[in-house]
Amino acid sequence: MKRRYLLPLFVSIAFAAHAADPLPPVKEIMDEAVNGWSENPSEGKDYFDTERLDRIYSADFAETYRAAAKFPAYDEGDSPLDYDVIVSGQDSCTLNDLKIEPQGEKDGVADVRVTFDNTHCFGERDADWKPSELHFLVKEEKGHAVIDDIVRAGEMGSLKEELRAVAKQGAE
Repeated sequence: MKRRYLLPLFVSIAFAAHAADPLPPVKEIMDEAVNGWSENPSEGKDYFDTERLDRIYSADFAETYRAAAKFPAYDEGDSPLDYDVIVSGQDSCTLNDLKIEPQGEKDGVADVRVTFDNTHCFGERDADWKPSELHFLVKEEKGHAVIDDIVRAGEMGSLKEELRAVAKQGAE
């Protein structure tokens, strides 16, 4: 009788153990950002180069990015955006106090909260200063954790929605 209950328990534990870890794709992007904004950056790759789009981003995100990339922000460029989406600007200090923290999962999407200080070199800050905060929404596709969206604080919001707006505006 007890065996009948143990088998489903072991099976569910085995499947839970195989769930894709949401942290590696987020760490990969944040490692690239840390390198790119360091005092002595080594040659890096674009957050959205073809290889990465196919490997660590969801199919929907990759399709959305490619649709927006048909309308580059600059004539000589290939990015649909004119700023660094991780630091939310064109200028930044080195990234200090980086924290990457899973915030739980809802409906198959893991929320990975990332905070960092990228304004420490700009001088005095307001008393209510807070570190930059991003939320990487990560889901599983084909057995791998992939980034489905990056949500920025305030009005910037969803990167995927911004890319959709770029593609829509460019197509008009």
